[in-house]
Amino acid sequence: MTSAAAKNVDARKPAIYLVVGAVLALGSMLLGGLASGEPTGPAQAPQAGGAPTAPAPACTEAVRESLRPQGPLPAPGAMPAGSTMAVIADRGRLIAGVDQGKFLAGYRDPLTGNLSGSDIDIVRRIAAAIFGDPERVQYVVLNIADRAAALERDQVDVVVNSFTVTCARQRVVEFSAPYMPASQRLLVPVDSGIREVEDLAGRTVCTSRGSTTEIVLRNLGLQVESLTGIPDCVLELQRGRVAAVSSDDVILAGLAAQDPNTRVVGRALDTSRYAVGMRPDEPDLVRFVNGVLEAARADGSLAASNRHWYTGRLDPVPPPPPPVYRD
Repeated sequence: MTSAAAKNVDARKPAIYLVVGAVLALGSMLLGGLASGEPTGPAQAPQAGGAPTAPAPACTEAVRESLRPQGPLPAPGAMPAGSTMAVIADRGRLIAGVDQGKFLAGYRDPLTGNLSGSDIDIVRRIAAAIFGDPERVQYVVLNIADRAAALERDQVDVVVNSFTVTCARQRVVEFSAPYMPASQRLLVPVDSGIREVEDLAGRTVCTSRGSTTEIVLRNLGLQVESLTGIPDCVLELQRGRVAAVSSDDVILAGLAAQDPNTRVVGRALDTSRYAVGMRPDEPDLVRFVNGVLEAARADGSLAASNRHWYTGRLDPVPPPPPPVYRD
């Protein structure tokens, strides 16, 4: 795993990590599939005569169901013979694709040098279920556009990187049941008087160019400035050139935590859900991860993680969504 798109990270290695760097890394995840380069569907293959095949039907709605866990989880260190989990156990480490620049979700703690956040908590749970040791992880820092590709190339076992379930991604990725909902909301200055999207009448809201967030805002008839990424929008907000920034509330919460002069407001303008991404040809791992998430919902640890990271930064802190299975 030495490509430019993916970098192995030792979670115990200290690193200089500036808050500005965290903010810059945050914005890239908001670019939609077309803007980020993530796959939006199978490529058109030429037919025998050189003519392209008919394009695949357009995605309209993501499938909400995942694969049901099969019985109780095996004991750590006793993975079923021949299973994907046994292969991971024999290797001695779980390989997880993550980010290190999404504050509160997946970021490198500047004090400890360790990776931390709500996404990292999920990775550690999966490792603990396989090995009995949450530290048995090889973290691979992925560019946002390379999350699905890293799975296709078998560079990682799982991707836990605020990975939104979409119809296009489901063509190449098998997702777990969701572990966190996300809502499109607003980031505004604390003294702006803006509470809801209606308060933006005659004012400009900024978001990342090409994102689904931009489409939602324009459909509401708002005056929208679209820039390369959310960090550019934050700079415009700080300069007073836009009245608000719109994105996933989880990302906005990280930004607000870094800038106490801002806060997250408003009702949900759109909703999505984050889930663990895996290879479609490893359904046993998908079922196993769903079993891990089921256990975390049942014992309250999944909700406790959300509260730990987002209390005082998101109001309300979203509870884990209930799973829906297709078999």
